[in-house]
Parts: sequence; structure tokens; C-alpha cells
Amino acid sequence: MQNEAGADPKQRKNIRQGAAVSIVMKQDQRTGKLTEGTVREILTNSSFHPHGIKVRLADGRVGRVQKIHVDDE
Repeated sequence: MQNEAGADPKQRKNIRQGAAVSIVMKQDQRTGKLTEGTVREILTNSSFHPHGIKVRLADGRVGRVQKIHVDDE
């Protein structure tokens, strides 16, 4: 799954603190429901994860990044 920027959300190098992202939380994996938020912390240590990089959002929710949103500046 690619995002608006064309950057792969499965690559850790494409995710930054403060980035606007859509994640799928553990309890939503079956439905694929996405939750939007801002990255507070990157939890995955490896440079790649096939299901998406795990992050903690500013509001404390945890999930794997499915989309990285770009600013319309």
C-alpha cells in the first residue's frame, strides 16, 4: 500500500516524528479501519516491516502505519 507522497509506509526511513499518518490498530486489523494522527514515537526498530512500521501517536494510540499524509503547502 502506497501513500500520497509515494513513500512506502513499510520503510522506517519514510516515517518521522510529527508526521501525519493513518494507522491500523491491533483491534482493527480484521476490518482494516484506519485511525489518523501525528507520530509521537516510532516503536519498530528494524528498517522494514511487512505489515507497516509500528508507531505511537500523540494521543497515545499504537498501530502500524498504512499511509503517510503529505502537507498541502
